[in-house]
Amino acid sequence: MNEINSMKVIFPSLSANEGFARGAVAVFVSQLDPTVSELGDIKTAVSEAVTNCIVHAYPDNIGEVMLKCRLLPEDTVEITIKDRGRGIENVEEAREPLFTTGGEERSGMGFTIMESFMDSLRVRSRPGKGTTVIMRRRIAKRSR
Repeated sequence: MNEINSMKVIFPSLSANEGFARGAVAVFVSQLDPTVSELGDIKTAVSEAVTNCIVHAYPDNIGEVMLKCRLLPEDTVEITIKDRGRGIENVEEAREPLFTTGGEERSGMGFTIMESFMDSLRVRSRPGKGTTVIMRRRIAKRSR
């Protein structure tokens, strides 16, 4: 699929950078003139994906998180969030609601939230190699 525009940033897995990632995606997606609700959904999904990198991929150290956004035909945005952390042993199990490896303070709803706010969600992971989350959302055309 031909991309119309793209951006990529790499940042450390610090909790302060979760807000940075949300903001960067929001500014980039604004090219498609999303509604406040659409933008909120996308920002929430990005927050969940980046938080997963911070909490689960690099629980004991700081690593790199790569964020890539692409504008695709038909007013679709594709967001990729990738880490080179510890990876996920069983992706299907990790995508189940309430499953978590983050302890009692974690809800285990990250992938469920991403899936509910985006049109599609793909998760690839290899233990010891990292995880890639690819999300897509089509922005509705509005009359101007």
